[in-house]
Amino acid sequence: MITTIISLFILLFAITIHEAAHGWAAYRLGDPTAMAAGRVTLNPLAHIDIFGTVILPLLLALFGAPVFGWAKPVPVNPHFLRNPRKDGFWISLAGPAANVLAAVSALLLILILKLVSPVTTTALYNFLTSRGGLPAGLQPLQGLVIILFYLVLINTYLVAFNLIPMYPLDGSGVLEGLLPDRLADSYERLRPYGFLIVIILISVGLLDLIIRPLQYLILAVIFF
Repeated sequence: MITTIISLFILLFAITIHEAAHGWAAYRLGDPTAMAAGRVTLNPLAHIDIFGTVILPLLLALFGAPVFGWAKPVPVNPHFLRNPRKDGFWISLAGPAANVLAAVSALLLILILKLVSPVTTTALYNFLTSRGGLPAGLQPLQGLVIILFYLVLINTYLVAFNLIPMYPLDGSGVLEGLLPDRLADSYERLRPYGFLIVIILISVGLLDLIIRPLQYLILAVIFF
């Protein structure tokens, strides 16, 4: 239950900065649509999708699966963009980039706290090996390291998930912005089938193949 509560609150934060970054990038590139719709904000209520932000992450957390989800898509009007495909690349990349920044910042804070007080990461290890039970005598800094760990983990999950190069995920906009015009036009034809393809890729374990090595890398950086 403790792990579930921590994960859901951090997921809400991660999705909020993700979507706000999309809207901010679009605004900087000339599209005021998201700004006018109130989506360039750190208020999570503006971004919540009932299924993607609440129901799915809760089910994943309860079943012990990696927690991820999505928010309401940020509206983008390509008519306001000078170069819709090139600008779309940066708008799509902005969300995952915000999550990378959050994950790296949290990881650096963990390493700083480890140098200041090595017992903080010992408490994190005890927490993880006790299947989510709080260690006895937990101190504030130790609790902070546990929260920071999940901040790293969940933001990393979101980056891995969203960079799958298939509609409607951000990876599709990133890939489309990199492809030559002819290939981009061919790739565009996959759009109607994108969500189905994403579900199939997840069901066959693709996301797990991406996430597990990242998870081991994070643990290695923290504990070794």
